[in-house]
Amino acid sequence: MANVIQFLKESYDEMTTKVSWPTWSELQSSAVIVLVASLIIALVVLAMDQMSGGSLKLFYQSVA
Repeated sequence: MANVIQFLKESYDEMTTKVSWPTWSELQSSAVIVLVASLIIALVVLAMDQMSGGSLKLFYQSVA
């Protein structure tokens, strides 16, 4: 049990003194970048889904 308490104390010390936390403006700009990248990736996946769905529909119409 003493090892667990020592670990928690050391973890708290590291999180409060050794970690460099971003400022609020850095955090906001990073969030905007993540949002834009997520939207771009979602649009790429949507386009790929639409193209594969269209090609499968065309394939099934030609077979039937």
